[in-house]
Amino acid sequence: MSFLSASLARVKPSATIAVTAKARQLKAAGRNVIGLGAGEPDFDTPANIKLAAIHAIEAGKTKYTDVDGAPELKQAIIGKFQRENGLTYTPKQITVGTGGKQVLYNALVATMNPGDEVIIPAPYWVSYPDMVALAGGESVPVVCTAEFGFKLQPDALERAITPKTKWLILNSPSNPTGAAYTRAELKALTDVLLKHPHVWVMTDDMYEHLVYDDFEFTTPAQIEPKLFDRTLTVNGVSKAYCMTGWRIGYAGGPEQLIKAMATIQSQSTSNPSSIAQWAAVEALNGPQDFIAEHNKVFKERRDLVVAMLNQATGIDCPRPEGAFYVYPSCAGTIGKTAPSGKVIANDEDFVTELLETEGVAVVQGSAFGLGPAFRISYATKTSDLEEACKRIQRFCGNLR
Repeated sequence: MSFLSASLARVKPSATIAVTAKARQLKAAGRNVIGLGAGEPDFDTPANIKLAAIHAIEAGKTKYTDVDGAPELKQAIIGKFQRENGLTYTPKQITVGTGGKQVLYNALVATMNPGDEVIIPAPYWVSYPDMVALAGGESVPVVCTAEFGFKLQPDALERAITPKTKWLILNSPSNPTGAAYTRAELKALTDVLLKHPHVWVMTDDMYEHLVYDDFEFTTPAQIEPKLFDRTLTVNGVSKAYCMTGWRIGYAGGPEQLIKAMATIQSQSTSNPSSIAQWAAVEALNGPQDFIAEHNKVFKERRDLVVAMLNQATGIDCPRPEGAFYVYPSCAGTIGKTAPSGKVIANDEDFVTELLETEGVAVVQGSAFGLGPAFRISYATKTSDLEEACKRIQRFCGNLR
């Protein structure tokens, strides 16, 4: 009899973390590796946010806080939702967790019963299906192809809903594709959801501020107020505020759900780091002008990467609306032979050979539920991106 839990067999380790670890190993062994696997801004946390954390330490704000967030941070989050999304919450409708991942996980564990279904548009962030599995539910991936901009279509959503559907998880702008839903596209989806009152909506808005070309971000509860009482609007400070390691995520939702999530958190991690919480108060309440400056750089990088990848033989790279990822198809390379003599049978072979031959670490699309493709994070310095794209062009040019 195995000592380990049977539910562990339903879960895979994160592919993005695995790629990053492999790239680190090769670097440590002296290889020149450019890692484009991690979804992490290369900009440092802004100085005012770091200073707020230092002041919190010096002021002795190092004790336990309320389990699901200090009152001051909840107020900052309420202000943010009101100001930027037109959503009105009370402190009892706000939860703070150790990163957005914990918030999503708490919500699933607090609501899922065996056999409950969660609709997940694919390509999806690698963690969604595994979190659903750990919570005892069943993922229902709905493939969204490049033809529709990698976005869930209303008729596909309608077809995926069953009496067992509990949640729809919607991530816009998306990790891994960068696809972002317009107001009209969201309205078409919320119209479907209004017909199915048993389906709740979990929105992952982590990349809200990372949008380009005058794209206007909106979120489902803002588009359709009738869904407010069955929507969990999840966000965090990691991406826009360059605070990945600080681990602060948050959400607004119905009081009954938020209370249940707090119960889960009280028996797992308790409160997020008090110091990180004070830094997050400053992030949300302080100056926001650096976001536009960062976005200008991200947009330039996106345009560079899209242009260079589309010059690589067998690669087709759509131009995304947001986040800091591109999701090119490598269908044109399948069946070709790499310099090592290996035939590329799928996108996993493609990324493995690319890493071995050229020292460029990317993540295979099959890990995100739609291949043959790969994800590149362009949240890294421009000179590295340019060099990596040259290596990808060379690699694809050498396939036979």
